[in-house]
This record gives sequence, C-alpha cells and structure tokens, in this order.
Amino acid sequence: MIKAETSSKPEAAFVLLGMQSLFWFIAAISSAPFVLAGEYAMAGLVVVTLLLSLATLLLGIGVLWRRRRARGFAIALEVVCLFGAALLLLIPIGANHGPVSLMVNVALPIAVIVLLRKDPRESFS
Repeated sequence: MIKAETSSKPEAAFVLLGMQSLFWFIAAISSAPFVLAGEYAMAGLVVVTLLLSLATLLLGIGVLWRRRRARGFAIALEVVCLFGAALLLLIPIGANHGPVSLMVNVALPIAVIVLLRKDPRESFS
C-alpha cells in the first residue's frame, strides 16, 4: 500500500489561492474600461488590484513550495480578506450579499485558513 509522506493541504491551498488571484485579476480587468471612460482615479485601483492578484499568486506558489513565511503571509492576507468581507456585509453600502459573494468573500478565505493552519503532527517547513 502506498503511504503519503506529506500532506496535500498545501496543494489544495495553492489551488484556492490561485482561484482567489484569478478573481482579483478579473475584477481589475473589468474595472479598466472605466479608466477609458474618464474615471482616472480607477487607474490606481486597477493597478493595486493587479498587484494584489500577483502577490496572491506568488503566495500560492510559496505555499506550494512549503515556505513557512508564505504560509504566514497567506494566513494574514486571508484574515484581512475576512475583515473586509465582514465590513461589506455589515455596512449597508449596496454590496452584493448573494451566494457567490459569500462563497468568494467568506468561504474561500476560511477554507484557505483551515488548510494552512499548523498541524502538530505534520512538519511544514
């Protein structure tokens, strides 16, 4: 019988971080036409969202390579995302409260945090 020596949690977290990075990339690209329409302040938002997307993808690669610092930064990023999602849900600013929004803004970060938490039985270096 084949016995796995390491956990596949980092691979699953990499897939989820890749999905999150892709969602932010799509959000950045979809807000870019507003810059062409004269909303020049959106250009900064597009650039920041693209950089966030790239950073998330690089964190996912670091988690896949089992880097301890990448795991810590990924958990910190997901906690910040959960805090932002809580603000979106609690403050009545017209944000979407549908099932897709809840899955992307709440369930995805919670799943990444659960996958990346420290298990005392595993050596995650």
